[in-house]
Amino acid sequence: MPGESQTKFRIGLVQTSCSLDPQENLDKAAAKVREAAERGAQIICLQELFRSQYFCRDESADLFDLAEPVPGPSTDVMAKLAKELGVVIVASLFERRAAGLYHNTAAILNADGTLEGIYRKMHIPDDPLFFEKFYFTPGDLGFKNFETPFGRIGVLVCWDQWYPEGARLTALQGADILFYPTAIGWHPAEKEQYGAAQLDAWRTIQRGHAIANGVYVAAVNRVGFEGTPERGLEFWGNSFVADPFGVLVAEASNDKEEILVVECDRRRIEEVRRNWPFLRDRRIDFYGGITERWLGKK
Repeated sequence: MPGESQTKFRIGLVQTSCSLDPQENLDKAAAKVREAAERGAQIICLQELFRSQYFCRDESADLFDLAEPVPGPSTDVMAKLAKELGVVIVASLFERRAAGLYHNTAAILNADGTLEGIYRKMHIPDDPLFFEKFYFTPGDLGFKNFETPFGRIGVLVCWDQWYPEGARLTALQGADILFYPTAIGWHPAEKEQYGAAQLDAWRTIQRGHAIANGVYVAAVNRVGFEGTPERGLEFWGNSFVADPFGVLVAEASNDKEEILVVECDRRRIEEVRRNWPFLRDRRIDFYGGITERWLGKK
């Protein structure tokens, strides 16, 4: 086994609220990244679409003005910060790829300030107050891994977190950890009846990805109420890190801005996979049906 300095790495999750001012949000994110780095984080992940409030609550063509190219203004800021601090930053952005072509994109800025790559959100929801299909073209880059000085990482985005296929295909490329920048919350009218179950399902499915794949999983969500009382969302925070057997090693509150800094150890991946060899026992010769939409009645 490698020495301790080669097996361990520290991640930082930045959970914040967002204002209506994109520049204010960018400045806040930069300050939080700096704080996370000062606390020892080496790979720092921001929440989904951190530069703005969650605009997908409405369908408005004017809101496309929030989009920016990648590389672009936000990645320029984060790249300089990554190089200065010697950290990796995962920045979730509203990407303007071309006129009329937009994506929900995570940019990975490596510790030398270079753009290591991007991941475009593959699964796009369309639910009340989550009207993402109006804005985002589904990702066309597939599921990816990114090499950093501190570890090999996989990055997926929010709605992707409900799909075991995405987690599996990302983990199979060798990732030590799966990051899920997220924006998820309660409809206020539903919170009392369904809120606890919704939060538990969200946490459970991602812990399941950690267990099934023997990798660390880190989900970072926003906090705060956004919108009007009639058409608003209460984002539930609860950013967390699960170890390769799904054990919660750190979790944030549901209503406060917080930075989680967590040490991860690749020896834990080895330990779990030796004792729970799910990857060894997969029957890949019988999984062809997974690429079908439905296997019941045509």
